Parts: sequence; C-alpha cells; structure tokens
Amino acid sequence: MKKYNYYLAAFFAFFLWGFFSLALKPISSYPSLDIMFYRVFFSAIVLTVINLSFRKKVIKKNWMDFTTLPKEKKRKVVLLTLSGSIVLACNWFIFIYVVNHVSVKAGSLAYLICPILTTVFAYFLLREKLNKWKWIAVGISAFSCVLLSRNHFQDIFYSFVVASSFALYLVSQRNNNEIDKFVILNIQLLFIALLILPFYPNYSGSIPTEALFYTCLFCIVLFFTIVPLFLNLYALKGLDSSTVGILMYINPIINFSLAIFYFGEEVNLIQIVSYSLILISIVIFNKKIIFGKKNKTKTIVQDSKSN
Repeated sequence: MKKYNYYLAAFFAFFLWGFFSLALKPISSYPSLDIMFYRVFFSAIVLTVINLSFRKKVIKKNWMDFTTLPKEKKRKVVLLTLSGSIVLACNWFIFIYVVNHVSVKAGSLAYLICPILTTVFAYFLLREKLNKWKWIAVGISAFSCVLLSRNHFQDIFYSFVVASSFALYLVSQRNNNEIDKFVILNIQLLFIALLILPFYPNYSGSIPTEALFYTCLFCIVLFFTIVPLFLNLYALKGLDSSTVGILMYINPIINFSLAIFYFGEEVNLIQIVSYSLILISIVIFNKKIIFGKKNKTKTIVQDSKSN
C-alpha cells in the first residue's frame, strides 16, 4: 500500500505544477528574474520557519543520524544535496532565459523532453531496468516530441539544455535518502538563496508594492515550489527515476488543457495528436499499475522488482 503513496505523491506534484500558469499570468508584467528571486527567498524563509518551529526533533534526529554516518556516506549526502541545489538553480535560471530570450514554446517543449531524458539518464547512470512496454512508452513520447518540434531546431537545442538539467536533478536525488526529504529541500533552497543573493542588488527591479504580486507569490511559494518539490523528493524514495520522469507528462498535459479551455489559445491537429500520444505513453508505461488484477499490491511489488 505504501507504494501507492509514492505514486500519488509523484502524481500530485506534477498535477500541481500543471496549474503554475494560473499564478504566473496575473503577474506577467513583472520581470521573470524578480519573480525568481522572490520565489527562492520566500520559499527558503517559509521552509526554515516551518522546520525550526514545528520540526526541531526531526532536525535534531537527522543531525545525529548524519554525524554517525561513515565519512564516505557523509560526503555522498553533502555532494548530492549541494550539487542538486546547483543543478536545480541552473534549471530555473536557464528556463527563465529560454522563456525571455528564445521562446515560450522552447520552455514548454523542455518539460516534454525531460521525462525521456530522465528515463535515459536513470537507465545509464542508475542502471534502472526498463521492460519492453516501458521502452515502447519512451519511444511514443520521443515521437510526440519530434512532432511538436518540427522546423524548430533552435527550440530543440535550448529545450534539451533545460530538460537535461531537471532530469539530472531528479536522477541525482534518487539516491539521496539518508536525511529527511523536507530537511533536504530546506537545505537546497537555502543554498540556492545564498547563490543568487549576490546578484539580487544589480539584477532586481524595484521592490513590488502591489498586493496582487504577493498573493500570487504566496501561491507560487506554497503550491508550486514547496509542496510539489517535497512530494517529488518523497516519491523518489519509493519509485525509480524513470517512473517519476514519465509521470512528469501530467504537467504539460494540464498546461495544454488550460491553454485551450481556460486561456482560449488556438491549437492545431499535430498538437492534439502529440499530446494524445503522450497520454497514451503514460498509460503504457504504468500499465501494470493501471490495469492490475485483483491483488494490486502484489502487482506493484512485482513491477518494482522488474524495474
């Protein structure tokens, strides 16, 4: 049954991220870099307050556990946590650059390519095994991305860079299980905040004064940063990186639906076919879970072993 919790965590993480545009659109007049600065700073502050106010015992226990680890494991925890911070920070900054200076389409395409790269990285770096059905799902996903990127080679290049950085973050955190995930996330956001702090005076605009900005920022910090990142890290405790990666397609599918039904954007036949193929690939990749027989718990365990 616990396996279902990991699937639900991954699902809701990407489900939440799919609605990110609802919080971003109302403050689109603000520079993207300013939104980035405040997102990181406020997220780091909120997480630190929560941990210090309500989770002191957890922090103390984690510190004691960390001090008793062998030197080699200590180095591994520190390396994975801090390197994950750097990779995540790079992903956020590159994404902003792509959206502002290349195209929004390239930024969206990145998170269509990312699940494929996550699966491939996990296969080569973590030796995660994939059965034939999962490879078929990856192939369908790759084909759908090729359809969406026709005649946009520049978009493919920049999308690949953004997707690679987030895929590396997911894969790197797969084996970072020695410390409580909420504490890890807190450390990573604090580290990112320290990294970008020197750039804030020269690259930020005037301090926002509108209540709308801080209302949207609160939603971004809570519902589109802290909660989904924590759920993502939690899911990686019980699922392999390729499974978490393929569930990432929930994000662009929701974005695509919002673009049509909420923002009234026009779509063409190729886009409809491509996103339909992506949805099919998710079903194929997780077919043992979705179409499990009577004893679903047993099926999940067998699926985990086959991975």
